[in-house]
Amino acid sequence: MVSTAPPIQDQQHSRSRRARWSWAWVALSSLTIAGYFVGQYAQGTLDSLAHREVGLAANYGFRAWPIQVAFYLHITFAGLALALGPWQFATRLRTRGPRIHRGIGRAYLISVAIGSVAALVMSMFNSVGLNGFFGFGTLAVLWGWTAWRGYRAVRQRDFANHQAWMIRNFALTYAAVTLRSWFGVLILAQIPFVHGDDPFTTILREAYTPLPFLCWLPNIVIAELIIRRRGLPGLRTTPVTPRPPWGFVSDQPN
Repeated sequence: MVSTAPPIQDQQHSRSRRARWSWAWVALSSLTIAGYFVGQYAQGTLDSLAHREVGLAANYGFRAWPIQVAFYLHITFAGLALALGPWQFATRLRTRGPRIHRGIGRAYLISVAIGSVAALVMSMFNSVGLNGFFGFGTLAVLWGWTAWRGYRAVRQRDFANHQAWMIRNFALTYAAVTLRSWFGVLILAQIPFVHGDDPFTTILREAYTPLPFLCWLPNIVIAELIIRRRGLPGLRTTPVTPRPPWGFVSDQPN
């Protein structure tokens, strides 16, 4: 019998092509959302945006000035982290421009450090009560903690653990994208079933309620699957030799 299995080279080429498309999607969606949610709050003062009911401005526009400062810090530095994150996983940049890779990494980690502290402050004044406090608050703590673990690992030259922790960290950064994706899905899912005098308000409220957890829990599960597939250290496993190249998505474009 003649085997019909594709050659190993063809399989590797197919995986590499899928990886390039995956990385391109992650990078494009990250840049799009970063530009969108930074840009929408650059159109005026928080008070004026609140009167126009732009995004979260209605919830934070009347808060004390320290809360508004935290809001702007989070929007700015979370947006920067989201825009920088995908480039940390580009093989060509990492191998051919290690200084650029390290520079982007430092800027990314600083952005996460500031953005996560600001996000924790914001979670105490969110618009969905305890659900938002525990969901967004946990996300903020884990976001900062995984960044610290990644930084500590690279300082100890434990590159396998550094790679694993940065995959987890960017999965949490990417919650900015998945939050908006889930929000759209949940809005569409309710349209045929919600009626009344003001169905749109009801739809928005119900769609937003699960997002404090839904925006990041699936991401971290997917991150652990990627880490396991790459042969990187898991949360409860001993370090093993990783299979290069590494990244949030494997075999990034060369």
